[in-house]
Amino acid sequence: MRLIRADDALHPAFYRLVWQHHAREFTDLTPLQRSTCMDALALVEQGLRTHLAPDKINLASLGNVVPHLHWHVIARWGWDAHWPQPVWAAAQRTPADERLAAVRTHLPALDASLRAALHARFGSRAQAA
Repeated sequence: MRLIRADDALHPAFYRLVWQHHAREFTDLTPLQRSTCMDALALVEQGLRTHLAPDKINLASLGNVVPHLHWHVIARWGWDAHWPQPVWAAAQRTPADERLAAVRTHLPALDASLRAALHARFGSRAQAA
């Protein structure tokens, strides 16, 4: 699996957890693979909660445009431009630039922590960019 932080100006703590081998749907995985995927997803979610203390974590597995199994893991706050709607909906308010900048200051440490945690748990089977 690979963990990628998306380049999203309004949602700086937006990650994608991508299953390495091609699978269209979660049920295409074996039971052990599904368990591994959920373990990785929980590890990423916990990392975001620990480092950023968001109001909510959004998890989504869509894949309509790219039919390859991946999960969106997105830290959300009541002040974000789209709250309480999904990040893909119309903005509800003007972006909170100072708060977004404050979140961005935590991302290098968060990224390093996630890389270390994924490597500790999954070894070479996990990559974090």
